[in-house]
Amino acid sequence: CGMCKKMKRKHRNVCGDLICMSLVRFQPQQGIGRPSVYHAVMVIFLEFFAWGLLTTPMLTVLHETFPQHTFLMNGLIQGVKGLLSFMSAPLIGALSDVWGRRSFLLITVFFTCAPIPLMRLSPWWYFAMISMSGAFSVTFSVIFAYVADVTDERERSTAYGLVSATFAASLVTSPAIGAYLSAWYGDNLVVLLATLIALADICFILLAVPESLPDKMRPNTWGAPISWEYADPFASLRKVGQDPTVLLICITVFLSYLPEAGQYSSFFLYLRQVINFSSTTIAVFIGVVGILSIIAQTLLLTLLMRTMGTKNTVLLGLGFQILQLAWYGLGSEPWMMWAAGAVAAMSSITFPAVSALVSQSADADKQGVVQGMITGIRGLCNGLGPALYGFVFFLFNREFKNKLEGAALPEEHRALIPGPPFLLGSCTVVVAFIVALFIPEKTPSSLSSSDLCLSDKPNPESKEPMSSLAGVHINTPLPGSDEESPPAASDEDVEPLLHDSCV
Repeated sequence: CGMCKKMKRKHRNVCGDLICMSLVRFQPQQGIGRPSVYHAVMVIFLEFFAWGLLTTPMLTVLHETFPQHTFLMNGLIQGVKGLLSFMSAPLIGALSDVWGRRSFLLITVFFTCAPIPLMRLSPWWYFAMISMSGAFSVTFSVIFAYVADVTDERERSTAYGLVSATFAASLVTSPAIGAYLSAWYGDNLVVLLATLIALADICFILLAVPESLPDKMRPNTWGAPISWEYADPFASLRKVGQDPTVLLICITVFLSYLPEAGQYSSFFLYLRQVINFSSTTIAVFIGVVGILSIIAQTLLLTLLMRTMGTKNTVLLGLGFQILQLAWYGLGSEPWMMWAAGAVAAMSSITFPAVSALVSQSADADKQGVVQGMITGIRGLCNGLGPALYGFVFFLFNREFKNKLEGAALPEEHRALIPGPPFLLGSCTVVVAFIVALFIPEKTPSSLSSSDLCLSDKPNPESKEPMSSLAGVHINTPLPGSDEESPPAASDEDVEPLLHDSCV
């Protein structure tokens, strides 16, 4: 303002908060009440509840649309979506730091849910829209930034846990409800219900969600520049090789999460096509494994980390993952899938334990950087894993033409290895286990503040945007995954995952 220009720097420091209100856009109060974690929880619940309802209809439509190359097309669709999400998430996070969270919540939810009504109208357009929607399917990035805006440092872990628990609860319950409605009333009703819930989520954001980013932190024009450094999806990955400990951890994460991401994209289709699970059985399977995973990541994880230590907990989780993937790959009977599912719930402790190991290996002021590296690698795997699994299924001719639910598998398809991608994934996790053996269990001073700076000009007073580090988060994990674990944000907002045993 003119007053600032006359008084220059001295007066600007004073008027920034007290006098110079012309720097701030005046906006009427939007939403209901003050911004809170409960607004974020409701947005996440409605979005993923709507998608969870479609688990059964989506498997049917996928096989009907691509009867000859079901696994290959599923892998390509999910792979393109994952790669687009990985590329766009940091940019959307950086934009939300400048222009506010509410508008980007609306954009991400709208484009994520836009393909839902197309499922029965035009399956080809439906799958095309799913792939393209990956450029905006990053609701978790904005949600974590929203939560960081409305909570202080002491409350943030509890708030993140509430958001993660809500995500898990929505996906534990909705597939069973969708399968029941589909069996009794048909897929059309399920798609209609999911569309209405998605519309309710959009209306909730428009009418009830207030802006969490304070007005004084936003510019008065939409042409304001953003920090392109934080919008680079590969920025965190380029820091990987700067420290041996972090390099070993990142290799472990990549080799272990690549098959996990592929498994999430194709496993329920595999249960239906190969193991002959019914829609109801798949829904019950999701619920049981999801509940067991929640128990494993809370009570059991805390007990193991107290008694065995962080590194040994990581190794135990990798061991369970090796067993689980090998069992999925070699098993051909339904009871084997249930047993392997229980083992899969145990293997879900791996990533929280890795996050804790990272927090022990990095300085307190660099938690956000190293957690951002780990999350960036997982985001990349979300694009590569599904495509890899679909391609391996295609190479081994694991495509079944005109197979009806409940029909017996043709004799020529009863191969020695029913699920080749899962067995290949177990081999990559074996390599990850070997790499993890060389990770130092606790090296508090292994990373210096100068080793992992985000820019060539370190500024100890600068604050890293929350969403720029959480931006590579992909919002398409299924129960049992640890995708919802957010990285710490900045020098001020340090919140190492599971640093406190009560978390």
